[in-house]
Amino acid sequence: MGTMVKLDIASPIVIPAANKWQIQNYEVAVNVRLAKRWYPTVELGYAGGTKTQGDTVQWKGQGGFFRVGCDLHPLKKHPESPHALLVGVRLGTAVQQTEQTMEGTIRSYTGGIKADCWGEIVAGCQVEIAQINNTAFYMGWMGRFKVLFTRSLATRVKPILPEDETYTAVLTPIYIPGFGTRDNIGWGVNYYLGWRF
Repeated sequence: MGTMVKLDIASPIVIPAANKWQIQNYEVAVNVRLAKRWYPTVELGYAGGTKTQGDTVQWKGQGGFFRVGCDLHPLKKHPESPHALLVGVRLGTAVQQTEQTMEGTIRSYTGGIKADCWGEIVAGCQVEIAQINNTAFYMGWMGRFKVLFTRSLATRVKPILPEDETYTAVLTPIYIPGFGTRDNIGWGVNYYLGWRF
């Protein structure tokens, strides 16, 4: 039994390397071991980025995300072991502030506050690597299969430039904090270092 705090050390490296954009992603997770095999989990994070083409910023956004769910250690043998294989589900949501350059114009428009929601199926493991008194240190990974629920939602916005106040446009953020590039289906991997107390 116990509570574990896990810091994702992969996303700040892997996500910028996998994208041509300038993206930052930071994430922390907290899970509680209940009844030896169940792990209710909360994950919090921040992501932001910029996509440019030449000297023009085409998209800029930043915001926080939140996931909640539960993992199960499916192996019946030795459920009391500090090591665990994990399978589970998550419900995620993100809120962000965006700015975007409309196609065919150099003018920029703000997308205001935009919220998105998605579901995840996750699988991974966590392994105890050291124990000191009543605390222990862990490492592990988590793979994610993501399905976006807010697929076709767009936001009507007003442009930033005051001379265009009468003009409105419809913008949909192209990147979602905690989810990734706006597609119906997404994938992700986290690598954690954790501390149980």
